[in-house]
Amino acid sequence: MKAENIEDIYELTPLQKGILFHYLYENELQLYFFQFVRTSRNNLNITAFEKAWQLLVDRHTILRTGFYWEEIENPLQVVYKQVKVSLNHHDWRHLEGVEQESQLKSFLTSDRKQGFDLSQPCLMRVNLIRLADDCYQIIWSYHFIIIDGWTDSLIMGEFVQIYEALSKNKEIFLAPTRPYRDYINWLQQQDISKTEIFWRKALQGAKAPTPLTYIEKVGQSSTQEQRYDEERIQLSLTHTQAIQSLAIQHRLTLATIINGIWAILLGRYSRRNDILYGCTVTGRPVDLDGVESIAGVFVNSLPIYAKIDIEQPLLSWLQNLQTKLVAARDHEYTPLTDIHRWSEVPRNLNLFESLVVIENFPVSQFATEGGINLGIENTELYYRSNYALNLVVYPNEELLIAFSYDSRRFETDTIAGILKDTEILLQQLITHPNLQIKYLSFSTPKQQLITSILEKEVSAAELLKI
Repeated sequence: MKAENIEDIYELTPLQKGILFHYLYENELQLYFFQFVRTSRNNLNITAFEKAWQLLVDRHTILRTGFYWEEIENPLQVVYKQVKVSLNHHDWRHLEGVEQESQLKSFLTSDRKQGFDLSQPCLMRVNLIRLADDCYQIIWSYHFIIIDGWTDSLIMGEFVQIYEALSKNKEIFLAPTRPYRDYINWLQQQDISKTEIFWRKALQGAKAPTPLTYIEKVGQSSTQEQRYDEERIQLSLTHTQAIQSLAIQHRLTLATIINGIWAILLGRYSRRNDILYGCTVTGRPVDLDGVESIAGVFVNSLPIYAKIDIEQPLLSWLQNLQTKLVAARDHEYTPLTDIHRWSEVPRNLNLFESLVVIENFPVSQFATEGGINLGIENTELYYRSNYALNLVVYPNEELLIAFSYDSRRFETDTIAGILKDTEILLQQLITHPNLQIKYLSFSTPKQQLITSILEKEVSAAELLKI
């Protein structure tokens, strides 16, 4: 660490401290590792491509940040004045198509295993692989400790603007931005006593996270290597537009609808009416001017405690849920460890076992913004969280719903069935929004049997036969 190259030093946010803790003590490099793979079918301007990435690093302090924790009680993040972006070129034009596919698969796996050294600045890297004269793979990898979904979208939008301006020899015009330190300062000004009162009341009565026992594998082995898979469905344009219309008509957000559907599914699967699960929030405070322009990690995961009244119409129950979600908005910066301490959930249990993530950017956004110059055709994303079951929703024109799950604990068929149930419940919300919750139907035999258990006390032995 050369002192003459240091621009600033300040504390970590509570979320960053949690990420650093897992990094140091779990020795799991792929946890919190994000990897975007994009195909570009165009003759890229390599000079403009390289310069655009470097200008982004020069512009945003979080991209010039490393972390220091040795021999100090509270870890610090160090912003450097000058940092060179890690950008590597690979030319695979001499390989046949099948060889390229095999090589790319191995490369992506190797990139994930490499991870990042959090003590070094610029915790992101770009690999540009040339497959043909007019075809490239753009692989952008970064660590979650510096970039969340909002920041990802911010950086990509600016990259496109810079690249296109440089390609056309035009002047670059970007909106003013603020350093990440401004958010740290804002955090230190918050009244934690009011936040404690809120969370104690919000979680009053919650004794344990909603279990996933009834949808887990029978006889699972904890000695198997942890592996995350993903199942997804894409709703039709008609279905998506119908959900949007219903949300507008009844003043609901997409986040409320998805959270409500998941809470109801958990209630049916677990045979409980008191539901405790997790939800990811953007975490950007509305009273911090210019917060939308700050690059850094703001996102947080919060517990949602919902009580399901099966006699209540679905629509009115969702409206009540939205009131709860809005109330939490002013306290969504709260560290999860503090919330856990204020709750009645024992410390040896997680606050929740499943997580709902509503991405605030569509997976196709980069391709749309890229225009003709970049020629982006498709986007693939790899990432892993530390929760066994994650419901992730991407707000494309055609809504994309995915479940990321630990395959040691869940069968693929089970996850596919849950996806189908999600789609069916969304359709019932559209067609019968005032239907009482107890009359909502399910699709797969296992889920139907779980419903039967609720209503008729079918034995667990019958469940195991499915």
